[in-house]
Amino acid sequence: MKFGQILIWVILVGFGFYLGTGLKTTNTSELDLESIPTGADADFNGEPAVKNTQVASVSTERTPNWDENATVIVTDVEKATIELFEKSAPSVVFVTSTSLESDRWSRNVYEIPKGTGTGFIWDDEGHIVTNFHVIKDGQKWEITLADQSIYPAELVGYEPRKDLAVLKINAPKNKLRALPVGTSYDLKVGQSVYAIGNPFGLDQTLTTGVISALGREIESLARIPIRDVIQTDAAINPGNSGGPLLNSSGRLIGVNTAIYSPSGASVGIGFSIPVDIVSWVIPDLIEFGEVRRPMLGVELVSMQLMERWEIEGAMIAALTPNGSASKVGMQDTQTGTQGGIRRFGDIIVGINNADIKNNNDLILALEKYKPGDVVQVKFIRDEQVQNLEIKLGSSL
Repeated sequence: MKFGQILIWVILVGFGFYLGTGLKTTNTSELDLESIPTGADADFNGEPAVKNTQVASVSTERTPNWDENATVIVTDVEKATIELFEKSAPSVVFVTSTSLESDRWSRNVYEIPKGTGTGFIWDDEGHIVTNFHVIKDGQKWEITLADQSIYPAELVGYEPRKDLAVLKINAPKNKLRALPVGTSYDLKVGQSVYAIGNPFGLDQTLTTGVISALGREIESLARIPIRDVIQTDAAINPGNSGGPLLNSSGRLIGVNTAIYSPSGASVGIGFSIPVDIVSWVIPDLIEFGEVRRPMLGVELVSMQLMERWEIEGAMIAALTPNGSASKVGMQDTQTGTQGGIRRFGDIIVGINNADIKNNNDLILALEKYKPGDVVQVKFIRDEQVQNLEIKLGSSL
């Protein structure tokens, strides 16, 4: 009997445990999810403020926010820029300048790098245009074309007053694609411009921008101002010097020459020599090795003295024998036996329609003419304004 009682007690306890756990177990699929307050749906009493009508499904699968197979769209503006670069880049070259130095002990001669810059092909004869400051310290030059072929170059001529120089290479004509030349007199602020160069030695680099200003003035290495310079915000950095500035038609409108930057890198102010100046300097450099300047045949009193005397204009200090001014009877400055001035020379105050206020004005005014041209010279003698026609001579 005792064993039977124990067995009955075990059965009863087991049945009671099963019954209790069964009542507490609930299938979550049978829960009324609408009755559960969550987040903003719950009010301050724990009751749902707004009943959910749908339970959002959650997926861990990545859903891209773009069509990975979509075709890349290139705008018409981008297409025009790409086409301009592809057509113009083969005309842009990399200029390397070196000098020759000998070791004082071994007497061996070494090539010392002096600088790099950019240039562009001027014609199919192999003439390369660049800045004078790119080549000025070198004795030997190399030109790297767009296809990475390298050619030794010879110096043809240079003009420090305009920071321009011409080199020449002997390369097959099928590799010499000259840039089409435009004009700069008709440029407008806001026009799009494109600069191609080798900044920091990175060849075939394109930067874009607009003409920020016109009529700027910068100083050349010869301390003579370069006027009517183009200002642009297209990025110009060291190594861009000598490279072309192009308009939206791919025509040359300037030669990149300088940047304004306290750090030495582009800050959005770059300067280019206008192509109208380039177009009359380069042919002379190719033909004569220097600019064949029109000459009046005069030497001028220094601007420092003119400023001290508070005299406006360009005063003749001396006349070149048989020069243009001497032939028409213009007067130079005469000094006395004690060194004082006995007679002031004629003061030139105008060339045709250009006003002359100092020596630089006279130099720049004459640049618009060629040897043999006849100009009207306005000058002051004994406080009287006079005019003479003078046939310009040549610097050669």
